[in-house]
Formats: sequence, structure tokens, C-alpha cells
Amino acid sequence: MASRRGRSRASDDDGAKPAKLDKATLRKTTRLFRYLGPYAGTYALGMVFLLFTSLLSLAFPLLLGKLVDARPLTGFLEAPLTDLGNIDSIAKLLLLVFGAQALFGFLRIYTFGVVSEKALADLRNDTYRHLLKLPMTFFAQRRVGELNSRISADVALLQEGLTTVLAEFLRQFLVIGIGIVLLTRVSGDLTITMLLSMPVVALVAVFFGRFIQRLSKEVQDRIADTNVIVDETLQGIQNVKAFANEAYESARYGSAVRKARDLAITSARWRGGFVSFIIFCMFGVVVFIVWRAVHLKAEGRLALGDIMSFIGLSVMIGASIGSIPELITTLLKAVGATERLLDLQEEQAEPLRMDDGKATPIPITGGIAFEHVAFHYATRPDLPVLRDVSFAVRPGERVALVGPSGAGKSTIASLVLRFYDPVNGRIAIDGKDAREFDLTALRDRMSIVPQEVLLFGGSIRENIAYGKPGASQAEVEDAARKANAHDFITSFPEGYDTVVGERGIQLSGGQRQRIAIARAVLKDPAILILDEATSALDTASERLVQDALDKLMQGRTSLVIAHRLSTVRNADRILVLDHGTVIQSGTHDELIADAQGLYFSLSRTQLAEA
Repeated sequence: MASRRGRSRASDDDGAKPAKLDKATLRKTTRLFRYLGPYAGTYALGMVFLLFTSLLSLAFPLLLGKLVDARPLTGFLEAPLTDLGNIDSIAKLLLLVFGAQALFGFLRIYTFGVVSEKALADLRNDTYRHLLKLPMTFFAQRRVGELNSRISADVALLQEGLTTVLAEFLRQFLVIGIGIVLLTRVSGDLTITMLLSMPVVALVAVFFGRFIQRLSKEVQDRIADTNVIVDETLQGIQNVKAFANEAYESARYGSAVRKARDLAITSARWRGGFVSFIIFCMFGVVVFIVWRAVHLKAEGRLALGDIMSFIGLSVMIGASIGSIPELITTLLKAVGATERLLDLQEEQAEPLRMDDGKATPIPITGGIAFEHVAFHYATRPDLPVLRDVSFAVRPGERVALVGPSGAGKSTIASLVLRFYDPVNGRIAIDGKDAREFDLTALRDRMSIVPQEVLLFGGSIRENIAYGKPGASQAEVEDAARKANAHDFITSFPEGYDTVVGERGIQLSGGQRQRIAIARAVLKDPAILILDEATSALDTASERLVQDALDKLMQGRTSLVIAHRLSTVRNADRILVLDHGTVIQSGTHDELIADAQGLYFSLSRTQLAEA
């Protein structure tokens, strides 16, 4: 298990796999350039700076060769820049080249950085906004880690591709193309010699290097295995000690460490061989070119300065050729990241409004009607969840949904909130098909208090105000009082500014429930859904939470999903569900009087368990 988890972590760190280039991938990738459109002028300016830096880098070996053959003719200050036979003139030109290259290099990096950061910020915002608008069916089929990776890791790959790799890729091609032309002008014979030897060695070095890289990744996988063992052991240290398994865990960790050590030693051996290969082959090629150049000089066909220029240009071209495969791999990873992000943007979204302004609440009274509703989840079409369900809830009525697990209670709540739409039949709100309402406005008039309350990592005030962004402190405190939460909040040293921690870990279950109730109070919904809001609480906490819920339900339509029947005795009506259908309906007294009914059976079972 540790090994699998370790490899998963390591593979996540390695980034995305390179994409396969086909028409669909290229079409999606070209769509990315619409994010560069608003900054096309700045991007074009960066390309100009890129061209200048490439030309200036190639000017250096040419001037260096001229410097070797030049003679001192005048003083440094008096030397004209146009005299390429003067040492001082060439030295001044070299200083100008270095200065200009430094300036244009800064401008190139800064310009491309500005363009890519702005474009990626737009891409992040668009992707996240679209992600928020996707329906629950989408999230039911995706893992949170995968979606988070698309927003973070995939965008990070694009950032590297746009800011560094793409510009460097173009730069290397310019260096290779222009460099070969210059080499030919310096010496055609040496150019043929170089083209026949250096690229072959460079490509072999690249493939050798990629093998070393894979070994290094395997070493990291092994190290990740050891980290997982430490993580699991220390998190479960109570179980380790309770089962007296200290020796077992020590042996397990030692075995993982030895595997990592052996693989690291193998990697070191190959790295040493790789370095030796580079030293021998690359320097051997240089020596071979110099040997050939010296012969040409002895024959009077080449000057010493030309040899220096040729060697300098050859080294630059060889380095450029050697870097291209890695740049291509990184670019293909960025293309793969682009494809995944744009796939996400092509998912069908809900018709939600994402404007910043708060719309006027729609005037609904809270009447709900299910008319012959049937439903199954898209991932399980062969498993019906609701079958021909019909019932009506009057405005302000408190209706409880009870039944065994899997009866369809929570699905009804999800359909009311329009997380999903019925497969057959319809759901009406105040007599109007729910699908005819503006979805954002409809959900704005509803609220839910779930069994497992999710609090965000900010303060208590921020979590309560989530029900009504922009609420005043007085409104927040009033909602907390109605939810029986004000007293425990003010008992904290920091009061409403107390940070609740990730997922509200700093608070007890009852405290989290009361924060969620305060959030719902502040929202003031017309329709309230309570999804087993007290089932996981102790008796004292349940009493406080139930009292807050009773206050919250007053004057509004309430659907109460309950497992413990003792919490729904006071409901105006109880609907009993089994296998996706409503089989009983009535008050507690009416249902308990039917000794043959499911409600009576559930009540007797819970009483016996108690």
C-alpha cells in the first residue's frame, strides 16, 4: 500500500504526461491563443527582443574571432567602432554587445512574463468560474484532487511553457538556423565536418540523459515510499504501540530505505558514466573539429580568428540542438495541460448567473409539489432511485422524510435544490415548473443544513456571513443568537474572529451545526432543507441544535430528512419512503397507529435499539 501511494505522489510531482499531437489536440491548443489576443502587441514586442538577443549572442563568437586576428592600431578611446581590424574597436563592440544583450534579455523575459501571467490569470479565472457552474453530475464523476490538479498543476505547466519554454524554443531555432548560415560563411569544409559529428553526439547525450532522468524519478519514488511509511506510522502511532508492532514498522521502513539506497547507488553509477561520456565525446568532437581546422589553417585556407569563431558558433549550435528534445517534451506537456483545461471549459454548465451584483429575491412562498417524479443517477441508469413519487408541501408546512437507507430521502432534497432534474415527471415551486425559474435566483431562496457541516477555514464571522455576503456584524450576531451559537462564540478569546481551522476542525460537531444554522438564519430562505442535522450529535448538543432548528423552521417551508424518528414527532406531516416510493403519509400519531406500516416497524426497531 505504501508503495502504491508513494508512486502516486511521485507521479504527481513529475507533472503531466506529454500530449499526442492530433487534429483535436491542435485545435484545442490554438484556442489557448485567444487568451494572448488582448496582449498581442506586447507579445510581438517580446518577439522583437527575442530576435535581438539571438543575433547578439551569435555576434559574440564572430567578434571574438576578429579579436584574435586584429592588431593594436590606436588607443582604446580613439578607436572607431567600424574598424574590425583594431583590437580596441572590437573590444568596444564586444562591450556594447554584452550591454545590449543584457538589456534586451531583461526586456524579453519581462515582456513574455507580463503577457503569460496576464493570460494565465484570465485562464485561471475563466476555468474556475466555469468549474463553479458545472452540475453535480459532473462532480459525482470527478475526484477533487483531479480538478485541483487542473487548476494548479496544469496551469503551472502552461506558465512554464509560455514564460520560458516557448520563447527558449524559438530562440534555439533562431540560433541553429542563423548559426549554420554563419558557419557556412566562415568555413564550408568545417561546417560539413561539424554537421556530421556534433548533432549525433548531442542526440545520443540527450537520450542518455533521459535514461538518467528516469532513474532519478525512480529514486524519488522509492524515497516517497519511505516518507509514506513514516507518515502512516506516526499518524497511527497509537495503533502501532497498542499492537506492539514497533519492530515490524522499523523493519518495513528499513527495507524501503535499503531499496532506495540500492537504486540511488545504481543511479550514481549511471550518472558517472554519463558525465564520462559527455567529457569524452563532446571534447573529442571539439578536438576533432580543431584538428581539422588546424589542417585547413596549415593549408592557408583558414585564419586563426576564423577557427575561434567557428568553435564558438559550433558550441552554441550544439548546445541548442541538445536542448531542443527536452524543450519539445516540456512543450508537449504544456499542450496536454492545455487540452485538459479546455476540456474542462467545454463541459456543459448550469444556467447560473455569475454577475457580482445581488439580484432582487424572487417572491416565492415555498409551495413544493412532486408530480410523478422518477429519477436515476447518470452513472447508474439501471438503478432507479425514485419511482413515480408524488406529494405536495404547502407553504410554511413542516414535512419530514423518513425511511431506511437508500429509500431516496436525500435524492428528494437534491432534486428540490435542482442539483439534478427528474428523469420523468416534474417538480413545481408555487405551482410553476422549477426548471422555468432562474436557477441562481431559485437557489438563493433555499438553504440546507446538512449532517456533515462544511465550514471554510476562515473566521466564525466569515462562515456565518457566507449565508449573506456583506452582512453587518449586528446581523451576524442576531443570526448567531437565534441559532444558540452566540454564547459559545463569545466564550472564545477572539469571539467572532476565531479561526475555525480547516473544515471547522477547531469546533465540536454541535458547534459546527449551530454555525450552519446561523448561516441559514442569515440567508432567510423560503424553503429550508434539514438533512439529518442532529443524527451525529450527543444528547446535550442535540437539544441545543434542535431548539435552534425549531426557531429556524418557523414560518418557512421545511423538508426534514431524519433517521431518528424521535426528531420528527412534531412535523406537520411525515412521508415514509421505501425503495424510491412514498408508501405512507400522515402525522406521527396517525402512522404509529398503523401496526402493519413501515413507520411503526422503524419506530419499534429504534425503540428496541435504544
